[in-house]
Amino acid sequence: MEYKLYRIVRPIVRFLMKIFYRIEIINSEYIPDTGCILAGNHKSNLDCVLLMSSTKRTIRFLGKVELFKKHGWIFRNMGVIPVNRSIKNKKAVSDAIDVLKKDEIIGIFPEGTFNDTEYVTRPFKIGAVKFSYDAKKPIVPFAIINDYKLFRKSVKIIFGKPYVVKNSDLVYENNRLMNKVIKLMKKDYEKE
Repeated sequence: MEYKLYRIVRPIVRFLMKIFYRIEIINSEYIPDTGCILAGNHKSNLDCVLLMSSTKRTIRFLGKVELFKKHGWIFRNMGVIPVNRSIKNKKAVSDAIDVLKKDEIIGIFPEGTFNDTEYVTRPFKIGAVKFSYDAKKPIVPFAIINDYKLFRKSVKIIFGKPYVVKNSDLVYENNRLMNKVIKLMKKDYEKE
């Protein structure tokens, strides 16, 4: 499905991100032309915009239902899939799997919220690896490094190599994804 608002907004936000934050995008060629899950750490409200700026493909983000209360029209027309985080949200899971089977991209921040802890990441929620396992589509891990600083080269996004979750032990696979993201955050992407 085509989300016209997304197609209008993406080049504008990419331009603004390059001007205001001088973003650096590393290894975006790892994003395949087929369905995939982009999964990584979460630092700021600007993370979705940074991810949008990283590829010309439309990314279908998963967003908390609370976002839809005030700005539902915008989020629906941007292709955001609503997630109720207080329950096991079967509809959001099936919607995400459908998106992947249509060879579209899902964007997800497995931490579930911004990491404001002293730890490298918050514990990851299992959604990204479940989507990969169920839809048999690859995860492309990513790491957002540094803070957003106006008019300075500051924030960068680094993509890791795509891989498909084949092991049914999703707890193990979730830890594996988290470790891949942490490795990228430590700037070890050349050694991957």
